[in-house]
Amino acid sequence: MNSGLSDAMMPMASPFATTHWSLVLKAGKTGSDHNDAALEKLCRTYWAPLYSYVRRHGHNPEDAQDLTQSFFERLLSEGRFSLADPSRGRFRSFLLTGLKHFLVNEWKRGQRLKRGAGAIHLSFNCEPEEAFFAREPVDAVTPEQVYEYRWALKMLEQAMDAVREDHARANQTELFEGLKGSAWGDGDGGRYQDVAGRLGLSEGAFKIAVFRLRLRFRERLREIVAATLPDPRNRVEVDDEIRHLQEVLRRSRTGLA
Repeated sequence: MNSGLSDAMMPMASPFATTHWSLVLKAGKTGSDHNDAALEKLCRTYWAPLYSYVRRHGHNPEDAQDLTQSFFERLLSEGRFSLADPSRGRFRSFLLTGLKHFLVNEWKRGQRLKRGAGAIHLSFNCEPEEAFFAREPVDAVTPEQVYEYRWALKMLEQAMDAVREDHARANQTELFEGLKGSAWGDGDGGRYQDVAGRLGLSEGAFKIAVFRLRLRFRERLREIVAATLPDPRNRVEVDDEIRHLQEVLRRSRTGLA
């Protein structure tokens, strides 16, 4: 079994072809079915951190789902994305600020949009988030901390999915499944020999494969993080954001499940 990923087998598209900000700004100026579909996909990608924020604010699961859906439906149907300004900061901050304003306005109105009342209906599977919420310490964290934690996990999840797709294109899905536990952090070094044996690799070849997996994971993570920033080509900003995610995850070990 090939222990590494060949660059020739896995051509990588430019990571900056369509960033979140460029997509939002383009859609705000020129609405189209293609842009609407892309924005809806963006909403589906990042609903979980926002839903967790609403839940941590004390809303029950049904109301939290209604509010999260309504927030995204208004963004999509009322053209609120056209108000986005990348100079104001990161995409995660833009979404959270928008949600906070939305919740305040809903509270002032004393009513909520009924599910399905918007021009665009988004449905989410809330079970994984509810499982997380059930494990969360009741008084240990703020809604903002929950949002940051779920956002950080979403970044890692997207990076892992991208690496999984890389391996699938290279017909190395089995290798990925054996390596994925070591992509972030040190992993369980004591299991190298056992896993290597199951994959038909020497321990040395397995360690090389782990090194290459981590390298590809870091590359994909940088691409995904860069797409959420005002200037995705600014390496300093990308580094700062990744350090922020690492710090959020580090703090989560003592404050979140």
